[in-house]
Amino acid sequence: MSISPWVVVDNIGTLVTNDPEAGEGRLGLIRDAAVVLGDGVVQWVGARAHIPQGSADATVDLDGRAALPGFVDSHAHLVFGGERAEEFAARMAGTAYAAGGIRTTVAATRGATDAELSATAARLVAESVRSGTTTIECKSGYGQSVVDELRSLEVAAEVTPETTLLAAHLTPPEFEGDTDAYVRMVCTEMIPACAPNARWIDVFCETGAFDEHQSRAVLEAGIAAGLTARVHGNQLGPGPGVRLAVELRAASVDHVNFVTGEDVEALASGETVATLLPCADFSTRNRYPDARTLLDAGVTVALASDCNPGTSYTTSIPLCIALAVREMHMSPDEAVWAATAGGAAALRRNDIGHIRVGARADLIALDAPTHLHLAYRPGVPLVHEVWKDGYRR
Repeated sequence: MSISPWVVVDNIGTLVTNDPEAGEGRLGLIRDAAVVLGDGVVQWVGARAHIPQGSADATVDLDGRAALPGFVDSHAHLVFGGERAEEFAARMAGTAYAAGGIRTTVAATRGATDAELSATAARLVAESVRSGTTTIECKSGYGQSVVDELRSLEVAAEVTPETTLLAAHLTPPEFEGDTDAYVRMVCTEMIPACAPNARWIDVFCETGAFDEHQSRAVLEAGIAAGLTARVHGNQLGPGPGVRLAVELRAASVDHVNFVTGEDVEALASGETVATLLPCADFSTRNRYPDARTLLDAGVTVALASDCNPGTSYTTSIPLCIALAVREMHMSPDEAVWAATAGGAAALRRNDIGHIRVGARADLIALDAPTHLHLAYRPGVPLVHEVWKDGYRR
């Protein structure tokens, strides 16, 4: 990538920095602000009255609009074939979600060409950028053979460095009735073959998917191969996912709709982020996580889209923010932090999710005077400008 030009983003009405030392509150709000972007990073941030003279070659006047870090979507499934609109319609008519539809997508993904998979991933990333996402994680998991998981990760790597091996998504048809045999294959064949193309190892630790013993085997094999753990856990009911994630020092445990006091205590005392996926709960009519209890206990919370063709076919982090505020009793400030700095924490990144000198020059501007409008005006396309690595997208 070429070195990006230097530009002053000026006349910002309210700037969210996520740096409490820079401004007001946890979001580090600066009123009447400016930011200097250059060489792909933030070069200066502060009140516009103090912009360094001659600090850039060009100026962009935001005319009082709000600005904030680009959204960090730390949970997405972008590599797949087909779609599952009819399954969604059936679910809305009363059919309960039980994860079995994953196999429909596995069949479609195995039958898709590399070009078709790449086109879908690129389309969804472009869509996510338009709604303000500048960093996105991408999982495999719809191939479930060595060849198809490997090519899924290769496609994922075309759109993001945050690639996750989710071979243990569900037991594929050819291993029907023998999940243990599939887990052995994942651990002894798939992980060694795929690990060079992934940063993360993930597992769906859930009744009907993989139990605690099977999940532990997959995660430990991934960790031994140099990957860092992530966990799908406690989505459909209480279970061991949260505590397993904390024990193995996973970066994130995702969904967490059904948690006990012991689960919350473990998260609060550990280093694992609780990533909440409200669009999945919206789409499945599952109960929403108890974000208030998690936050009040001191748990680090992230928000992510869970974009996938079956249970959350959206890339909109603004929609996640609105649902988190309305349905999960988060404040607008908490939801915006979770969708930016929280997502960065879930990816163990300290170069994104905030606006301070040296951070990646990932910035969005809203057609609104403050970040509060993201929850206040749900469904409205408020993103006015997006900068990624210092370039307008």
